[in-house]
Parts: sequence; C-alpha cells; structure tokens
Amino acid sequence: MTNNTERFSDRVDNYIKYRPGYPPELIPYLCETIGLTRDWVVADIGSGTGISTELFLIAGHSVYAVEPNTEMRDAAEGLLCEFEGLVSVNGSSEATTLAAGSVDLIVAAQAFHLFDRAAFRSECRRIGRPDAYCLLIWNERRVVSGFEIAYEGLLSMYATDYSKVDHRNIQKDDMAAFFAPEEMLTSTFRNQQVFDYEGVKGRLLSSSYAPNVGHVNYEPMLTYLREIFDAHQSCGRVSFTYDCNLYLGKVA
Repeated sequence: MTNNTERFSDRVDNYIKYRPGYPPELIPYLCETIGLTRDWVVADIGSGTGISTELFLIAGHSVYAVEPNTEMRDAAEGLLCEFEGLVSVNGSSEATTLAAGSVDLIVAAQAFHLFDRAAFRSECRRIGRPDAYCLLIWNERRVVSGFEIAYEGLLSMYATDYSKVDHRNIQKDDMAAFFAPEEMLTSTFRNQQVFDYEGVKGRLLSSSYAPNVGHVNYEPMLTYLREIFDAHQSCGRVSFTYDCNLYLGKVA
C-alpha cells in the first residue's frame, strides 16, 4: 500500500460526502455465516475516512481503524469520535502495528486491490487470533443504465490511471488464492446512490484517478459529465447501482 498512501489526500471532502456506504445487511450476514458477536475485535485495514469502520462501531464492536493517509485518518477521527470502540492507528496493510493475535475479524473495504497481497497475508496471519476471519468488500459499480454506460466511457476518456487501479483487475482466483483452500465464501448485496449534478460531480472527483483542478483534462471532463448528466437525468437525478461483493474466509 506504500505507493498508494497519498492517492486520496486531496479527495477527502468529496470522499466523505459522496462515496457509497455498505448495506446494513452485511452485519447480520456475518452473524449468520461465521457467528460474529459484539465481543469480536475488528481491524479495518485501509479504513480511509471510516465508512466501513462506522458499520462495525454501530454494531458495538471495538475497531482498530488502520490508515496510513494522514488526511483521511484525521477525517475519520473527527467523524467517529463519539464511538468509544474506535482505536485510530497510523499503520499500513503490510505493517499495521497491531499486537500479534489480537484480532478476530480483519476487514479491507475498497482497498485490497491496492495492497501488497503477500505482505498483507502475512500481516493477517500475525495479528489474527486462532480461527480469525478476513473479509474483503467492494462496492462495484454496475454498468447497466444509459448513464452508467456513459459514465464508464467518461472514465475511459479522461481518467488518468483508471485501468491500472480499477479493483476489477483483481480476479476471483486472486481472492481464492488469498484464503485458505476451500474456505472462501462469497455473497453479493445490491447498493445504490442517487445524485443531482453536484452530487455526481463530487462522486467523480472523490476518485483518485479523476483529473483534479489544474489538470489539462479537468475542465473537458466536467463538460462531458454535464452533457451525459443532462442526457440521462430524470427529475434532475441520476443513479449509480452497485453490486456490493463480499469475499470471506480464513487466511491461507
């Protein structure tokens, strides 16, 4: 994760406002499938502004929110300060700084594709208690509606390194190799966001691969975004639909 630490430093405000959360069904699913209870200690690795961390704090867990980016970590501390179970940690996927054998559930939400997978696997084995689980989560944008197809085209035209950092580069076989043989469970929940133009603009600019102010592609990108928004909006709104994909198991 070292080379990606600063990717979101200038995106924090938009990240907080416009990134999708995770479906509330996720916690009951974990309770049913692996016996998650409130006394489980959770480590959220690459926790960012705390979107996934908050889900587990609301459920009553103690959560180590491990994030190397100072701006994102500071934002999470401010947003989640009311939760007694929060422990904010300046650490990375390769070196969390957590004590050995201290965690029951290791979570990486929207982050695993940025990690050094071999180093992260070793760190999971070190910090996990016996029979600890690891959960990998992605909100994967669906490309189905007219607007979603046009938005994907916008990224292909204007995004700086979209193809390189797209989490869809990680294949199911890559995830299966990360987990113990025959241990991986998968599930998918539907998720959605509905935006006006300012919202969809903020959603775009929350992405590290979107050109930011001062980049040669910034203004042309926003001009095109306005065009596709106007062409596909209904009552001044467009929607993103997501498959929230879960990969769950014990680490190989």
